[in-house]
Amino acid sequence: MVEQRQQRPVHNSEVYLLRQMPPTFSTIPPLSPPSPITPAEDDFCDGVPIEALSLSQPAIEVCDKKLAIEERLSNAVHVLSTETTALQNLTTLYSTDRLAREGFSRAVEAITRHHNHNHNHERNTRGKYHGGGGKIVVIGVGKSGHIAKKLVATFNSLAIQAVFLHPTEALHGDLGQIGPNDTFLLITFSGKTPELITLLPHLDRSLPLILLTSHTRPETCELIRHRPDTILLPAPIHEPETKSFGVSAPTTSTTVALTVGDALAIVASQELHPSVASVFAKNHPGGAIGAALRKSPSSSAGEKPSLVRDLPAAVKPSAIPSLVAESNPYPNPSGADVLRAGYASPSGWVRLSFPSSDHAPSAPVISPRRIRRLDSADLSKPIGDLPWLVTSPRDFVRMAADSTVEKAAEWVRGMRAAMGPGDKSYEDDAIVALMDRGECVGLIEIGALLGQA
Repeated sequence: MVEQRQQRPVHNSEVYLLRQMPPTFSTIPPLSPPSPITPAEDDFCDGVPIEALSLSQPAIEVCDKKLAIEERLSNAVHVLSTETTALQNLTTLYSTDRLAREGFSRAVEAITRHHNHNHNHERNTRGKYHGGGGKIVVIGVGKSGHIAKKLVATFNSLAIQAVFLHPTEALHGDLGQIGPNDTFLLITFSGKTPELITLLPHLDRSLPLILLTSHTRPETCELIRHRPDTILLPAPIHEPETKSFGVSAPTTSTTVALTVGDALAIVASQELHPSVASVFAKNHPGGAIGAALRKSPSSSAGEKPSLVRDLPAAVKPSAIPSLVAESNPYPNPSGADVLRAGYASPSGWVRLSFPSSDHAPSAPVISPRRIRRLDSADLSKPIGDLPWLVTSPRDFVRMAADSTVEKAAEWVRGMRAAMGPGDKSYEDDAIVALMDRGECVGLIEIGALLGQA
């Protein structure tokens, strides 16, 4: 009897598709399992862009450049801060130190004394300046020589005569430019520059000598030991330049020397001139500074000038047209000729200048007020018959051109009150000659001056 076996399912690894796919898709591979979830950027970079974390060569070069710029600016700020500290210490020195304050005062006195000699010399020569007064002779070598040249330019622009003298050239002939009323200003940081010590015995000991140096006490300065009467003008620095910048190149030392020299020039000019601004404007007409000065408030519309020389009624002698000249058809002018010339003159002034005389301020002048006094009977008369019409330079009232209008008017009123009843020297048609360094730089009628006060 054949044994019957139990029928069971057959187990194998085959997979039976329950649904037939079109032949077209039968070759497509099965889908890949999903990729793991990518972490968020915030978790990975903590807010920093991927580019910033790159270690590639371009990023390193950019970083190095930024660091180099920061270092450059840091070094520049260090220099500025160091020199600012030196100036602050210098301010404290001249505010508190007795020797420094006395030295500065003596230096200003020496400069103003030599300039006052200039004025006295001008008066003694009756208004003609011959250059016999004193000046400042500024001496230095190296970087101090460059500071000296700058200070010479500053002094001259403020109408304080100054010249630069190189110590070596001085020993080879330039000592001849030193005058009998000069003042010396020596600049040396160390106080023992060999060229200056060599020159010292050849400088006239009767002339004042100012020493601009780093020393704050005379006993520490070698140059002063050779000349004990030297006026000490301290210009120290708070620390050596080698400590500040690693090099002994003159930087902080030249800054403080220039600053003290500038202070000396400004203070001396303020004591010498009623208006430093007016003097500087006259001596600096060019460039942007000159253009700015010409547009200064003192010359703006609606504001009266503060100085007599700046009054609109003041006229330069060289700007007054001549009535009598070689080409003039009227060698013997009459009152009518004067009237016509005054009408044609831009300023209303007329001067008489004969062929044999100088054409400048030495010639007689006719002022606008006197021209207006001409009547019909005077027109046919020659000038010789009208003595009241012409004013000779010897009859001018002289006054400093830099006098303020208020002070000038006050002085004129005082002179009028002091004069007798028959004296007409200070009448409205009298002429004031405005003087600067012994030269007539302007003319103005007293009446016009008082009208502006």
